[in-house]
Amino acid sequence: MAKKISAINAKRPKLKLGLTVNVKQLVNYIADRTGLNRGDVRHMLDEFQDAVVFFALNGQGTKLEGLATFLPSIGLDGKITLSTRISNDIINRLNVVGAFKGEIENSENIGITADELVTQWNTEHPDDPVV
Repeated sequence: MAKKISAINAKRPKLKLGLTVNVKQLVNYIADRTGLNRGDVRHMLDEFQDAVVFFALNGQGTKLEGLATFLPSIGLDGKITLSTRISNDIINRLNVVGAFKGEIENSENIGITADELVTQWNTEHPDDPVV
């Protein structure tokens, strides 16, 4: 007997992710688009990282309009972490119809319910149904 979550996970739409862009690639991308030299872009990114840490250590969040907000918090173990809230502007740009150029696995299942995914699973796996 399959678990419901396993069946849903197998059938749900998923983005097929490519390799993560590293700092060097990001620096090159920004430099090429802005005309800034690569060293200045790299220095700015390093300074941004230092600024987020500085303000977090002083109990302050850092908000970069149009990108994200970085908020410090503390766990029961006393460790300080940052939570990141991505700007709605970015989320909205990601969801413009036709904007995504990557590959989506199980794209035919976009918009269907979890119960419909389970029904698909049960039809395709009669020997291992979700009960």
